[in-house]
Amino acid sequence: MRLTSRTLLRTPSPIGATYALLDEHDGDGSAALLDLAQAAPAYPPAPSVVEHIVSVARDAHGADYVNLAGLPKLRTAFADELSRDYRGRVGAEDIVVTAGCNQAFCLVTSALAEPGDEVILPLPYYFNHDMWLGLDGLTPVHLEPGPGLVPSAAAAEALITPRTRAIALVTPGNPTGGTIPPEEIVAFARVAERHGIALILDETYRSFRGTDEPPHPLFADPGWQETVVSLHSFSKDLAIPGYRVGAIVASPALNEEIMKLLDCVTICPPRIGQEAAWAGLTGAGQWRRERAAEIVSKRDAFARAMARRPGGFELLSVGGFFGWVRHPFTDRPTEDVVRELLLKQDALVLPGTAFHPADHRTLRVSVSNVAEAALHDFADRLAAVGG
Repeated sequence: MRLTSRTLLRTPSPIGATYALLDEHDGDGSAALLDLAQAAPAYPPAPSVVEHIVSVARDAHGADYVNLAGLPKLRTAFADELSRDYRGRVGAEDIVVTAGCNQAFCLVTSALAEPGDEVILPLPYYFNHDMWLGLDGLTPVHLEPGPGLVPSAAAAEALITPRTRAIALVTPGNPTGGTIPPEEIVAFARVAERHGIALILDETYRSFRGTDEPPHPLFADPGWQETVVSLHSFSKDLAIPGYRVGAIVASPALNEEIMKLLDCVTICPPRIGQEAAWAGLTGAGQWRRERAAEIVSKRDAFARAMARRPGGFELLSVGGFFGWVRHPFTDRPTEDVVRELLLKQDALVLPGTAFHPADHRTLRVSVSNVAEAALHDFADRLAAVGG
């Protein structure tokens, strides 16, 4: 008997599909491979974080199960940081720790919606969000971007139907890097409040905005828990992507439902990742600020390198960890352009078709992965492809 499975998606994971291209790449030794595909810090965690996780690994109880909602000390430390940085009020009871921000999104949407319900996603979407909604039987309703690739609350309101359960935003954006202004985030919250739906904010890249001003003022609103669900990741902020630790910030009532799902999926978030996050939050503040400043410097360097539109490639937006680039080839599929960049110029990026159902000739470039000089080198390689 041959086992068969459901056909869940028409396409494989975009990250996996892009890295599969490396099987075709042997390189000629003329240039080092520039991996600008998956966003990841190019540096190790802070020394204080490494020292702490070593001590936890050696502890007799370092591998024990932990509280379903997460380590109390981590939830308290994160609540304190959010209350300070957002100039609002977040308590430990509002926080559930997850195995990364992707899991946070999956748990939240599964708790809020049932098959056939709708979630509004701005275009270009973060591909895992769109993929998960399809896998979970939910319907993503795509919102076209406004000027500067920033979504509009008014446009989102026009898409709301009786089946809508949430609006999901990523800010700073993945893939565009575009950051939604605080006043527009407030406008989205008011739309969600009027219609009795959730506003889900994926704030994975909040520390890389180039400012210490709050990303939004929603946590200062005493009633924020009625509408707002904020998702966070420690992967980029603390350079621990493989430790898989993120967080949900929501009402205790919603968190109770989320924990029922979490108990079935992971029983509890991984202990070692939580210990690393706690150590980073409480003892690596200056290190975090320095690393965030480095990312801002890399973004600026990439913007300068792209200002001359090398080979006809145009930088449409840059922010967070990403640059969003349009290629000049009107008669070629973007996947072919990505393949040529790899096979002829030893540069790996993600095609914009991973983030949009149509081909708009775009590429996502992760500026976090390499040094500033390599970003200028990448622009030269674009020039060689574009002629």
